[in-house]
Amino acid sequence: MRFRPCIDIHNGKVKQIVGGSLSDRGDMAETNFTSGQDAAWYANLYKKDGLTGGHIILLNSPTSKYYEETRRQAMQALEAYPGGLQIGGGITAENAKEYLDAGASQVIVTSYVFQNGMLNYENLAKLEAAVEKEHIVLDLSCRSRDGRYYIVTDRWQKFTDVELNEAVLEELGSHCSEFLIHGVDVEGKSAGMEEGLVKMLGGWAKIPITYAGGIGTVEELGRFRELGKGQLDFTIGSALDLFGGKLSYEAIMEIQ
Repeated sequence: MRFRPCIDIHNGKVKQIVGGSLSDRGDMAETNFTSGQDAAWYANLYKKDGLTGGHIILLNSPTSKYYEETRRQAMQALEAYPGGLQIGGGITAENAKEYLDAGASQVIVTSYVFQNGMLNYENLAKLEAAVEKEHIVLDLSCRSRDGRYYIVTDRWQKFTDVELNEAVLEELGSHCSEFLIHGVDVEGKSAGMEEGLVKMLGGWAKIPITYAGGIGTVEELGRFRELGKGQLDFTIGSALDLFGGKLSYEAIMEIQ
């Protein structure tokens, strides 16, 4: 179990948002924190502290008027910490190598391989042909519906018909090196993790999995370790003092 840092970029700024509030319409999101530092500042901090495997997420759609500024921030972070960070948001088979060449360790992909509510095997094959499996992280971020977890796409706005369960993890695990999984319903709320999801992921954990969503205290990290059987990595955003929260970044560094 280790801490994976994050840099979420929205409208050209490093932010922490309430995950389920993100909307392409008007580039709106319920914002917990907007940083006065740019993305490269955070990348340099993580580099200094030897943190690897963190992720940069571009939260704007490529059609957004803010997209180019968001992307510029992301590219500066990759330049600051080459090989140390993954990147996601609008990744396709056509542009994946560009981000790897810019310094990303891996690309994070959701919407490109989940389209029209289903897993698009053709696009998954194209992605694997464009970049090797070890450079692919599949984002299986999910929301609850009828007591089950379903993968969501397009900045977490659209439900797919793909239920996130051990069979799906087994199938997709052969096409990537890692999974990134946000519990979207609790993301950005610092009100507790999706315990059922964490337990299921920890029971499988055949490849590295990073979980994000709802962890807000050191005590909850202990519960996370217990439920995930120590097999899962974690991200903390809004609750961290780096992003305006109360949980000490230094304390998290000591826990690992």
